[in-house]
Amino acid sequence: MTSVYIDEDLEAIRSQIRHYVEREIVPNAEPWETEGMVPREVLRQMGSLGFFGLRAPKEYEGIGLGAIASVVLAEELGRSTFGGFTITVLAHTDLAVPYILRFASDDMKERYLPAMVAGETIGALAVTEPDAGSDVAAMRTTAKRDGRGWVINGAKMFITNGVHGDMVVVAARTDPEAKASRGISMFAVDKGASGFTVGRSLHKMGWKSSDTAELVFEGCRVPPDALIGEESQGFYYIMQNFQNERLVLAGQSLGEAQRAVEITIDHLRSRTAFGGVLWDKQAVRHRMAWAQTKIDAARELTYRAAWMEDRGVDCVREVSEVKALVGETVNEVLYDCVQFHGGMGYIAETEVERLYRDARIQSIGGGATEVMLEEVAKRM
Repeated sequence: MTSVYIDEDLEAIRSQIRHYVEREIVPNAEPWETEGMVPREVLRQMGSLGFFGLRAPKEYEGIGLGAIASVVLAEELGRSTFGGFTITVLAHTDLAVPYILRFASDDMKERYLPAMVAGETIGALAVTEPDAGSDVAAMRTTAKRDGRGWVINGAKMFITNGVHGDMVVVAARTDPEAKASRGISMFAVDKGASGFTVGRSLHKMGWKSSDTAELVFEGCRVPPDALIGEESQGFYYIMQNFQNERLVLAGQSLGEAQRAVEITIDHLRSRTAFGGVLWDKQAVRHRMAWAQTKIDAARELTYRAAWMEDRGVDCVREVSEVKALVGETVNEVLYDCVQFHGGMGYIAETEVERLYRDARIQSIGGGATEVMLEEVAKRM
């Protein structure tokens, strides 16, 4: 579907990513589901092709594009049908990298960005805790000054790339006396830092080809230049990047929903039953037409919100609407797609079954539907 928000350059990028996914990911990704990770050589290859530098400026070997480019990337990766692969990439490019790109000092950018754009250093974002998800202000992890550096104590939960990533952007409370939203700071913590360990690798219902971890910080010492941006500004940094995070999750969901519809229509046109093929049944055709209509509408709302984000327009309401709508839509679409595959839709390791279980997180992760609707309601 043609969009007014996509120009020729973005269409070229979309085409390049789609061809790469079809050629290099779809035929090879099945073993990654069992291994629980994407091979590092794949991530390096994607970096070398420029996929990790869509948002980075040219001085760091990037292209310098905006939120729309991130949505394009997410949508095309989502079409792979391997949600774990997709989120491995997006957790790096659009959850971790933006904190370095937008808020870090020039020295920190020089230290991290070239390797992150190249796929040599893979990042993770550690905000969520066992008792603090969408409620960021409730986090308990602390960072205290000790001499010239900082000491971090606490735990983070559900961290994508937490097992095999090379660095983690960590949110921690640096001023316990301040209002909850004003005492949080962000830190760049390298894997191998003293006192930083992977508590455990978490096994998930979906996104099986991504590694997800509980991270533990016990007297974790980091140098003074590990602080990202300004002290006590972390909550505001997180709120700013939530918009980007939610947009790319919407993009991923759109790609998953669209691919599921395509797979299902192919099945319906070849599956014989009752003297014809299932596509001959008007009730079936209309359900699929309705699914496509919802995807098309959700896609336009998503790209409009990304367009607003690129122009610096306050779009918290619009992005919250997108996250709620697309997260629910992908689950509704996948429900129908599995239904129309009949028994085969319930067989493990088929494309539609994988999409179905991977899609379930989309109405939860990055801001649950209920939280998003509350953000919308506040602005009505």
